[in-house]
Amino acid sequence: MALPVSPAAIAAAYERIAPHVRRTPLMPADPVGVAIVTFKLELLQDAGSFKTRGAFNTLLGSAVPPVGVAAASGGNHGIATALAARRLGHKARIFVPEISSPVKIAAIRAQGADVVVGGARYADAQDACDRYVAESGALKVHPYDAVGTLEGQGTVALEWERDQELLGMGALDTVLVAVGGGGLAAGMAAYLAGRVKVVAVEPEGSRCLHAALEAGEPVDVPVESVAADSLGARRVGALPFAVAREAIDHVALVTDAAIREAQKRLWTDYRIVSEPGGAAAFGALLSGAYQPRPGERVGVLLCGGNVDPATLAGL
Repeated sequence: MALPVSPAAIAAAYERIAPHVRRTPLMPADPVGVAIVTFKLELLQDAGSFKTRGAFNTLLGSAVPPVGVAAASGGNHGIATALAARRLGHKARIFVPEISSPVKIAAIRAQGADVVVGGARYADAQDACDRYVAESGALKVHPYDAVGTLEGQGTVALEWERDQELLGMGALDTVLVAVGGGGLAAGMAAYLAGRVKVVAVEPEGSRCLHAALEAGEPVDVPVESVAADSLGARRVGALPFAVAREAIDHVALVTDAAIREAQKRLWTDYRIVSEPGGAAAFGALLSGAYQPRPGERVGVLLCGGNVDPATLAGL
């Protein structure tokens, strides 16, 4: 079955966005059990997360009307869309739910976007965004369920694979990547299909991809997790689901305690400040939710760093 996005389209997206985004570094990490571990520090991306790639790819590949762009977000996608819009000379209106962290809301406003806060969860913000787009004609920049978004997020995998070779670090066997609505994992899986195993990681309390794969179709799930502001989609996107059922190996579920422990270890062992969603993939490895074979080369994507560093004191 043909996937909704192709490696060639992802490569084209990379050429399109490369002048506008950072080439984020790789970092050999300490072995975890029997695994050889590499971090990709996508939390050092412009706007603090991988979302910047999809936002730039969408805006650069679209005709943006004078009213500008609109996006719904738990926070990171909003920051990225606001940044891309500002740099490319467009207006932006961002809709966020009440659970979004003050740090993320402040970061969106710092990029010059209008911010609308309302609703309990991300899905409520998306509903409000969709109404605004229908009324205003603004360009909608979807955080995970759009071809342009998947192509942009897939550039993480392209860049990672190229840099593993360039730095002589050996080819990856597996990558662990956190899932909110599924755009990042799907884009990466579409690029790496047939070469590298992609394992999706979700919080136990926010498992829209896991539930969809069990049900055979996207379904609504409850969202209750420490990582809900970034991994809090109520339903996986249709496009990510189409990729996941063909190209993602499986979903590893992690507890909130494992996510917090991963945040703590990233800080104490590496001095890396990660938000909960950004640490989830590492939590799967530390907690044993993902069990590598001896000598397996495991890539762990640290995908977001928009967090108040003061929160680390409570871990």
